[in-house]
Amino acid sequence: MLPDTVLAFDTSAAHCAAALLLPSGKVLIRREEMSKGQAERLIPLLEELLAEAGLGWQALTLIAVGTGPGNFTGVRISVAAARGLALALGIPAIGITALEALAFGSEGPLLVAQDARRGSAYLQAFGPEGEAGLVSAGALPEGFTPAPGTRVLGDLAADYASSHGLLATEPACPLVEAIARLALARKSATHPRPAPFYLRGADAAPPSDPPPVILDA
Repeated sequence: MLPDTVLAFDTSAAHCAAALLLPSGKVLIRREEMSKGQAERLIPLLEELLAEAGLGWQALTLIAVGTGPGNFTGVRISVAAARGLALALGIPAIGITALEALAFGSEGPLLVAQDARRGSAYLQAFGPEGEAGLVSAGALPEGFTPAPGTRVLGDLAADYASSHGLLATEPACPLVEAIARLALARKSATHPRPAPFYLRGADAAPPSDPPPVILDA
């Protein structure tokens, strides 16, 4: 079996990020900050990353994609792209949440705390209690008490560390690289097609017209 070449990408926040994990272990990463325009920028960014490595699309053996939580439209952009590329190339696509990607490579009891805007936070504990949830910023899920020595990661790490006596720490690697490595570690298992991981509804009201029918291949 040939070594894997993994292409990972994420547009769940105000960025367009991609990583190419090569069989040698080398990782190429591109990240551009942007609050909009990810739909137009994503595929060209992926093509530039492949060109940097001197590879074409057919060299890929696995697609990895960030599934959120995060920006509603951004998550859908990446998930749709991942499913389309996997179908076109005949290779697997695996979805990884941003919360588990942030925890990748860190040991011990962990809490990931990400800003969900509008005075709320996305939280996930990694340990005996691992369910993700949406809470008021600065709060902990009802009935949850962090274990002694719990470290906290994410863009709200400093706030949660100071208010709950936790230790703020940095992720072991960039988010999009963690998405690639987690997907590669899980490739041998059977996975459903990537799907958005939402912890809150869309900000915009749904259209009044009925949605188009999506046909599965």
